[in-house]
Amino acid sequence: MATFAAITLAALVVVAAALHLLTTALVMWRFRGRTQIHPTQPRHGISVLRPVCGLDPDLATTLATSFYGMTAGDEVIFCVARSDDPTIPVLRKLMTEHAGVESKLLVGDDPVSGNPKLNNLVKGWSAARSDWIAMIDSNVLLPRDYVQTLFDTWRVDTGLVSSPPAGTAATNVWARLECAFLNTYQDRWQLAADQLGNGFGQGKVLFWRRDILDAAGGLAALGQELAEDVASTKIVRAAGLKVRIVRRPFSQPLGQRTLVEVWDRQLRWARVRRAGFPLIFALEPLSGVLLPFLALSGLILTGAVAPLVLPVFVVAWYAAEVLLARRAGWPANPADVVMWGLRDAMIPAIWVASFAARGFTWRGTIMDPAADTLQLPE
Repeated sequence: MATFAAITLAALVVVAAALHLLTTALVMWRFRGRTQIHPTQPRHGISVLRPVCGLDPDLATTLATSFYGMTAGDEVIFCVARSDDPTIPVLRKLMTEHAGVESKLLVGDDPVSGNPKLNNLVKGWSAARSDWIAMIDSNVLLPRDYVQTLFDTWRVDTGLVSSPPAGTAATNVWARLECAFLNTYQDRWQLAADQLGNGFGQGKVLFWRRDILDAAGGLAALGQELAEDVASTKIVRAAGLKVRIVRRPFSQPLGQRTLVEVWDRQLRWARVRRAGFPLIFALEPLSGVLLPFLALSGLILTGAVAPLVLPVFVVAWYAAEVLLARRAGWPANPADVVMWGLRDAMIPAIWVASFAARGFTWRGTIMDPAADTLQLPE
């Protein structure tokens, strides 16, 4: 029995370490060399839809990047659900400042699903004049070549191009914790999956060819899951196509966060992953250092390995993340490494907490996969 336990603990350590190093190596390979600066795919007209709700930090800055790279035939459409939303003056000012680009502001809510973002976007999808439509959250800071990047990522077998957010501009310790979850953890896993040809959509950026989503039922079809990114991934794969991720994730300036905000957001995403991809979610506790650390500690207590192995293991684990972060240009100073450790301590706790309920409340909307449909608030 003792031998079986030791073998089990050793296997846990080996599997966790192998997954960590493999995903890190795949993403470091992805970031090798210089970013492609010449277009590789045809550039079509594009409609960029940005759903807006409330005055988020740096809103004017992030939304101004919508106009980057716009040419004749392109358009930017801002979607706001309520006529009293305080963002409307900001949007009108941006449109005036970029009068050379076709843009419009659409106000109203169309309850086609239990997802408030989708209900806000429906009018924009209907009004978009292009067959190529990018839905981009308002807090994404787009690079100057983002339009060409989206097209360059598209291939013949592509059904969707997406980008996870890379956390930047963290101004307090809890925002650094958010970066720890986003960059060398969630982005690493998403980019590694894409390297292996099995990309997953991320709701921050969803770039569609209109006919693909319309064939599945349009925006309303994205409301059939807890989150539109899960539904998008399943729709694309059901059509025999692939989700592809841009080579380098687009930035999301974080500003300040509280610990409660970080916990709530990570718990919400965990429940989305649990409902959408349960088999993958079952393995998530192995994705941080805590479980292999405990397993290795158990092996040390039984005398199976020398005590020196434990600190070497931890240093090697985080050294790999440091190398990745530096190659990617993500934050990687000593304070960030401390946050990586806190993140890894939180991963099993978030995983366990996700089983306390199947749904959550987001922007006043009850998102519950146990219901026949996602419920709109009364």
